[in-house]
Amino acid sequence: MSIVTERQPRVKTKAERVQLDVLPSANPISVDATHHHEHAHHEHVSVPVSGKYKFALLSMMIFPLLGMIIAIALAWQWEMMSWLNLTMLIGGWYLTGLGVTIGFHRLLTHRSFETTDAIRAFWTALGSLSVEGSPLDWCMVHRKHHQFSDHHGDPHSPSLEGKGVWNKIKGFWHSHAGWMFKNNWDRNERTKYVPDLMHDPLLVSIDKNYGWWVFASFIIPLFIGGLVTWSIQGAILGFIWGGLARICLSHHMTWSINSICHIFGKQHYQSSDDSRNNLFFGYFSHGEGWHNNHHAFPTSAKHGLKWYQFDLSWCIIRGLQLFGLAWKVKLPSERQLQAREL
Repeated sequence: MSIVTERQPRVKTKAERVQLDVLPSANPISVDATHHHEHAHHEHVSVPVSGKYKFALLSMMIFPLLGMIIAIALAWQWEMMSWLNLTMLIGGWYLTGLGVTIGFHRLLTHRSFETTDAIRAFWTALGSLSVEGSPLDWCMVHRKHHQFSDHHGDPHSPSLEGKGVWNKIKGFWHSHAGWMFKNNWDRNERTKYVPDLMHDPLLVSIDKNYGWWVFASFIIPLFIGGLVTWSIQGAILGFIWGGLARICLSHHMTWSINSICHIFGKQHYQSSDDSRNNLFFGYFSHGEGWHNNHHAFPTSAKHGLKWYQFDLSWCIIRGLQLFGLAWKVKLPSERQLQAREL
């Protein structure tokens, strides 16, 4: 399969078009919003990020990273890691990561399926525990990303810094984490990108209490470690492994979808951007690494569209569907897949 390295303008047929039915009366975001890309730089309004907010963001980046470094040092030098610590690290990463991929991403942002209020709250709460931003802000930024993907106006494209090695490095850093310190969190844009979600009382309630979810994300593993081992050391190790290190792992796995999966990998379907299917992140980021598939068919609840592309998030959604707990599950038709295949 060839890799497309340049974006090719094209005329979309009815079979190719997969519409995102989240803003039916305001601002629908299509699979291929090239008509928005052309004027994106005129629509983008610069809103400075406050120093207080930057400090909070920096803290949420640095402290989990330090926690990961300390955890590795403790395991390497003093063998201070148990199966409990490893379970909280890996298990916590999977649970909160699935909260992002199933809850924030496929359920809320793209409306790929519908489910009960209880299950909707469950996945949204797990996503909030990932400490990747409040639900409304996360969905707002991601819808904006799809509207302008890899064009001016995209919050975290690695492709807009220009040519040359240094600019490529700058672009990678921007798409991975640097974008968070820029003007991408203007809450006034919520009415433009997530008006449907702002009318969901349950979601708004979780969003308003996001600070408490962050607090819980650190405290829960601390209590688990302390109660299971009945020791202060166990509580501290729970905080380090199940709190800081787990959040660090979750952050960088998610951020890599924005950076690595727009640079390295293959393109199997036509899209208006540089999104790639990356084998490693496809398998280890709960199916999110099949990123070219996702950008070609944003509303699809299934990202692993080839037989070998395992998609854990889709397996869970499909399971919910089989038990009657998920409905209106969106998938591209065979005709749509063939029309966009490279």
